[in-house]
Amino acid sequence: MKHTEIELHALKDEVNQMWKLVLSQLEKVKQAFLSGDVELAQEVAGREKRVDAIELKVDSACENYIALYSPVAVDLRLVLSLIKISVTLERIGDFAEGIACHVVDEGGRKMDAHLVEDLQLEKMFDTLINMLSDSFVALESENTKISGRIISRDHEVDKLYHSSLDVLTAYLLKHPDEIRFGLKTILIIRKLERIGDHCRNIVEEIVFYVDAKVLKHGGKKKGGGFARA
Repeated sequence: MKHTEIELHALKDEVNQMWKLVLSQLEKVKQAFLSGDVELAQEVAGREKRVDAIELKVDSACENYIALYSPVAVDLRLVLSLIKISVTLERIGDFAEGIACHVVDEGGRKMDAHLVEDLQLEKMFDTLINMLSDSFVALESENTKISGRIISRDHEVDKLYHSSLDVLTAYLLKHPDEIRFGLKTILIIRKLERIGDHCRNIVEEIVFYVDAKVLKHGGKKKGGGFARA
């Protein structure tokens, strides 16, 4: 194996480690949020520094690789994609930390079980976890055939987000004393919706690397926003 190939494998390994860490963060913050586990939420918030550190390391390593080896074609696309993927993973980590801090700030207060069910929050979390997990598989296998399925889940998350606004509005009309908690809940659901956007962005980078196709700005999402954040 050539030295350049060894370096590329090392770069991918770094991103893979970051990916697994962020996926773990998302899984744990789901558990912390739904169960009101403050200790677990504090663990998620504390591990965010590790996510940041890996992102900086990957960014520096990719820049050095480009400077030293002047890659072209598929190798260049891979390095550029790894840079963007690591940045996107770091942002997902930030959202997970934000949700964890909410759990801590609320002292582990659990949301009403019926409201959780009506908002379909567990489904939203699970959809995001599956998107991030399947994206990891797509990069490892360099299989972009599943990209459409992953992107379609972002539309599912968007629908859950928009329907949650109606659910929360109805709930707060009946419980006006819960307005502050309701507003904070909207912010949490918005973070989940943004995680879906970032998972979609990752898929787009994988397609760019493997198939040399650019999917970003390929269409507008409902509500007037672009598909890529």
